[in-house]
Amino acid sequence: MNILPEKESLIVEFKTSFNEDVIETLVAFSNAKGGTIFLGIADTGKVKGVTIGKETIQNWINEVKNKTSPQIIPDFEILMVDNKTIVSLFVQEYPIKPVSTRGKYYKRMGNSNHLLSVTEVANMHLQTVNSSWDYYPRPNKTINDISLEKVEKVMHLIKKRDSNFHFENVREFLIKNELLFEDNRISNGCFLMFSKDENLYTTIQMGHFASEIVIKDDVVNSDDILTQIEEVMQFIRKHISKELIITNTQIENLQRWQYPLDALREIVLNMIIHRDYTASSNTIIKIFSDHILFFNPGVLPDSITIEQLKTNNYISTPRNRQIAKLVKEMGLIERYGTGIRRVRNMFIDYGLEEPKYEIMSGGVAVTVFGLISEEENVNKKRTEKVTVYEKSREKSREKSREKSREKILNLIISNAFITQNEMAIETGLSIKGVEKNIQQLKSKGFIERVGADKGGFWRVLL
Repeated sequence: MNILPEKESLIVEFKTSFNEDVIETLVAFSNAKGGTIFLGIADTGKVKGVTIGKETIQNWINEVKNKTSPQIIPDFEILMVDNKTIVSLFVQEYPIKPVSTRGKYYKRMGNSNHLLSVTEVANMHLQTVNSSWDYYPRPNKTINDISLEKVEKVMHLIKKRDSNFHFENVREFLIKNELLFEDNRISNGCFLMFSKDENLYTTIQMGHFASEIVIKDDVVNSDDILTQIEEVMQFIRKHISKELIITNTQIENLQRWQYPLDALREIVLNMIIHRDYTASSNTIIKIFSDHILFFNPGVLPDSITIEQLKTNNYISTPRNRQIAKLVKEMGLIERYGTGIRRVRNMFIDYGLEEPKYEIMSGGVAVTVFGLISEEENVNKKRTEKVTVYEKSREKSREKSREKSREKILNLIISNAFITQNEMAIETGLSIKGVEKNIQQLKSKGFIERVGADKGGFWRVLL
């Protein structure tokens, strides 16, 4: 008896017979890590077997070949399990991705097939050819849409760090870095880094919150991404606390921020550099009294988990390679893939809890926890008390509204021809208040009006 896998997985699928689903799964395997389909086994793992003739397997392989693009040709093996015939079809990870069938693209995720979106298809292809979205031309944008002054500032920064840096002019610098094409079109990365005007593609929403529902200050920033780095940090510094520490000698006063600023800057840099700028959602930063939430559109690569991210046990693959390359040359980042580890260490050295990383809503969220001064602690408790009080008041108001609706319902049960004026007199409510409660009773399906306002009557639907 041959030993079979016990269950389906990232690289194993069970099928009772050959059909279109088999081809979809082979495509999904080809776009991931490869895998094997065992024909003649139910998804529960029960061996049922298949019946094959002289040309059966060759016909299956030809069908796979004809219905996939680029064409994939699986290897096969005939197995005997419990005196039943099992056929395994195996494909390796395809080198040039993505592979499709009938115009659709699938990728193996866990023990199921995931239908790829247009963005995922594009990104998979770019990764295969060792490129990224930011290297490609920006539709309808030329060198006239960027600020050459911004480019010159970046050139100056790079020149200060690299004595071998030399370009005749801005145009040569842009072309050599693949930011500008010969026909004056610019790359996506060039547009994001040096755009002359604000644009919707880089929008960052920033807010300072007194509580989850009370906002004290909010800003929407849509500048070029290099300008955004400092502007985001300015907003953060404005809304986090700083205490003055007086030493024993009082010769030198020390300032201690609520969070390590270098760590916050590293988080902001990572967000801006690795954001998925093809996503419809915006980057979001929420500042509370004791923590900050950073949300960035764009999920992690399939090969990297949150746990690997925290332990630095992964190989960095920048989403936006052109942007990451230029930012590194400017000296804003040291090495690819080391930022998260440095952030973690900086928070621990500062005596704070290490940041929390989560996958949510098609992106990555980072929550950092800061120091709380006595004044902030008092304000936080006061805000919490106000919130509890407001919730209590709302609960009390809702109970009062329920009692009013109950009174009106009982009046209608007693007299189907009662008028709204009579209801107002009996309940002590205003005519408007009676109308609101009647609308609630109608929407909840308790009552309905039969006939006109005059001469009609109420019908109870209980």
